[in-house]
Amino acid sequence: MKITAIEIKPGTIIEHEKDLWLCLKAQHVKPGKGGAFNQVELKSITKGTKLNERFRSDETVEKASLDERNYQYLYSDDQNLFFMDTKDYEQITISKELVGEDEHLMTENLDVVIEFYDEKPLKVTLPKHLEFDVLETDAVVKGQTASSSYKPAVIKNNIKIQVPPFINQGDKIVIDSETREYVKKAN
Repeated sequence: MKITAIEIKPGTIIEHEKDLWLCLKAQHVKPGKGGAFNQVELKSITKGTKLNERFRSDETVEKASLDERNYQYLYSDDQNLFFMDTKDYEQITISKELVGEDEHLMTENLDVVIEFYDEKPLKVTLPKHLEFDVLETDAVVKGQTASSSYKPAVIKNNIKIQVPPFINQGDKIVIDSETREYVKKAN
């Protein structure tokens, strides 16, 4: 499927120079002189190499046609993560390298979407919002500041995030899985 170059954003997988590339960063630039372009940082899915590419905004690129399937995260060992297909209950194994830092946000029975290209898993996408218990956070000193400020907190797997002052140890919070930022206090 063809897409315009300005539609390339982080997480998009494209076919470029006879390879599959995952977009890591994208910046749309409109210089004062000349045409607009999209500056993208790409990582080869097959080789692991990186490439910085500049696409003019009127260019088209081939978006890789991926097969998305729903899976449930089961558990992990030293090198792999194990998932179960929610339709036929078949299990698959994916290396921790493919998942990267998102592995630390995964909890048992978490529903994820896995994208496949030619029956090979390429990308694991977590739900947009995830719920966690606050394991540790600082106490708030009354009258410390007049404006809204955030304080450090620790959630699962020693992940550090910033939370509002009213969040206490033991509270359940919702975080954004992409930015790893506080969204709201869970009910």
